[in-house]
Amino acid sequence: MAKTNMIERDKRRVRAAKKYATVRAQLKEAIRSPKSSQEERAAAQARLQTLPRDASPTRQRNRCAITGRARGVYSKFGLARTKIREVAARGEIPGLAKASW
Repeated sequence: MAKTNMIERDKRRVRAAKKYATVRAQLKEAIRSPKSSQEERAAAQARLQTLPRDASPTRQRNRCAITGRARGVYSKFGLARTKIREVAARGEIPGLAKASW
């Protein structure tokens, strides 16, 4: 089980990323746009840098939905490798079976 503060920190980052998503998208579009002038680009970059660091979606971490483990998480299932094994053994993931040959 992951530390509770790490899980909560990640939840806070998800909320911040959702909150600032539209603002970030507009600023990034202004920076990328060939129509915007150098001054507009510089202003957009400065405004983007003033946003909270946790507003960036790259600061989020994939975590297991059951345990909160950060490493060995399969994004297809949202579970850590150990939990996938347990859940698959119980037959709770449709179409997934333990290999045997």
